[in-house]
Amino acid sequence: MAWLRCFRGIDTVTAVSLVAELHDFRRFRSARSLRAYLGLVPSERSSGEQRRQGSITRAGNHHVRRLLVEAAWHHRHRPVLSQPLRKRREGQPAHVIAIADRAQERLHGRFIRMTRRGIHYNKTVVAMARELVGYLWATLYPRETEAPPSA
Repeated sequence: MAWLRCFRGIDTVTAVSLVAELHDFRRFRSARSLRAYLGLVPSERSSGEQRRQGSITRAGNHHVRRLLVEAAWHHRHRPVLSQPLRKRREGQPAHVIAIADRAQERLHGRFIRMTRRGIHYNKTVVAMARELVGYLWATLYPRETEAPPSA
């Protein structure tokens, strides 16, 4: 949970809810599979050579999807390290903080680019939530160099 709290828009209640609802991130082999589980991938109605993508599938866990969209709203602001976020990051591993910083920069840039193109805020924030899932998965999925978490 402490690693999740290093991200902007995710504090104690959100981190606890994410861990409680998703249980173990090792069950998702890729960020793509986690996105699909949460229903944050576009639906598709294709036939032959026509490829039609629609709104998100909304399959899976509604509560986690809502929490991630709420967290993504925080990234619309300029990337800044606030005092509460700085305190939450104290004593956390450098690789987690680096991923959280990259997420903050990239998601803010995505918000700016998409809204300047005229895409509605809500659609933009859902796209940002989809990308945020990738950063969270990269943070919590155990690497081969790390020891497995003890039970």
